[in-house]
Amino acid sequence: MTHFTIASLAGYLLVMLVTWRERGRFFAMFSGVALGIFTLVGASMQEHLFVLFGHARDYMMGMVYLHFLLMVWPRLRPWAVRWLVSYPASFFVAGTLLGWPVAIAVGFGLSDRWLLLPYGFALLGVIESMYTPETVRDVVLDGMDAGTLRRYPLGKTNGGPCLQIVQITDPHIGPFMTIARLRRICERAVARNPDLICLTGDFLTIESNRAPRALDEALAPLAAARGKVFACLGNHDHEALHAVKRALASAGVTLLVDEATQVETPIGRVQILGFDFHFKDREQRMLEVCAKYPRPEGMLRIALLHDPGAFKRMPEGEGDLVLAGHTHGGQVGLVSFGLPWTFVSLVTSLPDHGLWARGKDRLYVHRGTGHYGFPLRVGVPAEQSLIRVQRG
Repeated sequence: MTHFTIASLAGYLLVMLVTWRERGRFFAMFSGVALGIFTLVGASMQEHLFVLFGHARDYMMGMVYLHFLLMVWPRLRPWAVRWLVSYPASFFVAGTLLGWPVAIAVGFGLSDRWLLLPYGFALLGVIESMYTPETVRDVVLDGMDAGTLRRYPLGKTNGGPCLQIVQITDPHIGPFMTIARLRRICERAVARNPDLICLTGDFLTIESNRAPRALDEALAPLAAARGKVFACLGNHDHEALHAVKRALASAGVTLLVDEATQVETPIGRVQILGFDFHFKDREQRMLEVCAKYPRPEGMLRIALLHDPGAFKRMPEGEGDLVLAGHTHGGQVGLVSFGLPWTFVSLVTSLPDHGLWARGKDRLYVHRGTGHYGFPLRVGVPAEQSLIRVQRG
């Protein structure tokens, strides 16, 4: 057994013992599985990793265990910790987990240089995780019956009246989404002067849940668009519900929790329906909400629904356009290279990003403002789109 393997196992055991003692069994089991897979893969690849990185391999490996150890006492960390610990750890974990199939091939004689590919993707992921490009998306509600749920092509507006929407979803304040960065994103959203700004949930992470005023500060610029900003809740928002509700109220955001409202826009009056995130009985709850708030005849209806997986549970004909997030666009995929495939679309039937259709209803799945879970975005850039909606 090499010194690298012994040190890796020691780091793993230390993190597990401290996690079990300080955070309990459930968190220790979650960390144990994620960190255990990485440790096994990293130890099996140690010689190849030394060829690629030299002694920087040992530094990055150490930062991975330190990063997991810091999560035992989660809080927003200063820039030095992010740059010296969190970012190297995220890069190394992502590249190592993506690289294990290549490592197997290397074991059968493939050149070590092929391992540059997954770590190159991980480096791209660092950049994509720190940058949110501004784009424009045209959604034409053409009234066509698309049949069963499927990916649907974006249209092109004809120069006529449009409803302009900026959607912010899954910012996940944490190592990659700082308070200052989300504040700038909100400032740019207001500066684009849209008709609506829609927030579709998951504002915080385990690190920012303990910073009670972080979201208040980040969302403060939205107060300049008071009356045009609406939100629904995501799954992670229920972990710090009081803080999320207070921050939204402080920024003048109208939170819709299984309820609807109407707003005057340049294209006429629009109904906005906001669904809460429910783990159980989704179909029944959505039926009840739609029955309680029927769509006014002739009025455009925009529905805010954090999880696009619940779209198929929504009664048909109840949403001209549903705005969702949750998937982070698939988070790992080939979208950056012009291809729609993502990890989410590979292993599930969940709508992952872009425009989808079922019958005459349309669903736009935003790629996410931030990310969470897997350490990086890889091949799926974040999104800050101006969505131009036109009725066909």
